[in-house]
Amino acid sequence: MPTFAAPTRIAVLVSGGGTNLQALNDAIAADPGFGGEVVVVGADRDDAGGLDRARTAGIPTVVQRPHDHADRATFERALLADLDPFGVDLVVLAGFMRILTGTFLSRWPDRVLNTHPSLLPAFRGAHAVREALSYGVKVTGCTVHLVDEEVDHGPIIAQEAVAVRDDDSEATLHDRVRAVEHRLLPACVAAMCQGRLQLDGRHVRLTPPRRAAPAPPDPAEDRP
Repeated sequence: MPTFAAPTRIAVLVSGGGTNLQALNDAIAADPGFGGEVVVVGADRDDAGGLDRARTAGIPTVVQRPHDHADRATFERALLADLDPFGVDLVVLAGFMRILTGTFLSRWPDRVLNTHPSLLPAFRGAHAVREALSYGVKVTGCTVHLVDEEVDHGPIIAQEAVAVRDDDSEATLHDRVRAVEHRLLPACVAAMCQGRLQLDGRHVRLTPPRRAAPAPPDPAEDRP
């Protein structure tokens, strides 16, 4: 996987409230060694709440609405044209409810990440939490994966399980899954920014973070 000499320039794409965007921004702000920065937020809806979060944080925003374009390829080319001026190295899909094709993905091979609220390959698609409840599973969770041209299909970077409770509704279960996403997605983005992902076919391996070298002793402390 690529490494970047300067901080990785991240584009985040959203369709909804942007809570994963907020979690990513908070993680970057809290960790001087994160290795990346969100330089632009894109959306496919004018009313996506994630746009307001970006503007509050002083991050530029772009919007391309699919129904303004003749087809998906035209929509993707317009979105690419909006992102190009920002020198993007890595794209994070944080609740972006659009299937991307090679028109878009070929610009950032193996550098587009997505978070999905199930333990893939179970319950792909837009209603994963509802379908998990309907099926009666006892455990679901979330998955962060690289994006390819199939729906929720690319190589898995990380997963974490969430137990399903007998009294869960779709909303309560989704809230607990989302809380895990808010930890797992920033951790995977940081690993990508720091060059700690190794890709071998469908297998992704994470190497541990490099530990900071201990600070040299202060000579002043040895003085009488």
